[in-house]
Amino acid sequence: MDREDVVMAAKDNEEAAPELDDMKKRLKEMEDEAAALREMQAKVEKEMSSAQDPAAATSQASREEVDSRSVFIGNVDYSCTPEEVQQHFQSCGTINRITIRTDKYGQPKGYAYVEFFETEAVQEALLLNETELRGRQLKVTAKRTNIPGMKQFRPRRPNPYMGLPPRASHMPPYFYSPYGYGKVPRYRMPMRYSPYG
Repeated sequence: MDREDVVMAAKDNEEAAPELDDMKKRLKEMEDEAAALREMQAKVEKEMSSAQDPAAATSQASREEVDSRSVFIGNVDYSCTPEEVQQHFQSCGTINRITIRTDKYGQPKGYAYVEFFETEAVQEALLLNETELRGRQLKVTAKRTNIPGMKQFRPRRPNPYMGLPPRASHMPPYFYSPYGYGKVPRYRMPMRYSPYG
């Protein structure tokens, strides 16, 4: 190595030293800012969790109170309007709200909810069970309160394709005969590699 190379390397180190110090200073500032943000995030999360618990309890209590004044009406005609439902149930008491549930296309699902101002009106509405509205027999029951996070258990259906050999797993256990004789059991190929020879 020549003397000129050593001098050149020393100059590069002297020039790089302020840049390196500047980068270290910016890195320290960013780390301090990140720590402050983490601290603020933890504080906000703590405040949000403490604020949500009482609000959730009061909303659940108000929901239960509203549901105690409501009835479920099943088998409602699809062309029935809220005004017709109101006329049918107005003898029970003062109606606060009528909700006819619809699907995502706006078509009625065939059931409705009626919310009354008084809880005594629910007992009067239950007496209208099996009465007719637009030629359909209504099913009137007290509205139940859904518990968040609790779904009804639905057992899974058994898979008819489980346990079939890999080649036949894409075929259903029955197929329709091309000759028009209905369902015919599918012929199963014998196993090639049987332990019995």
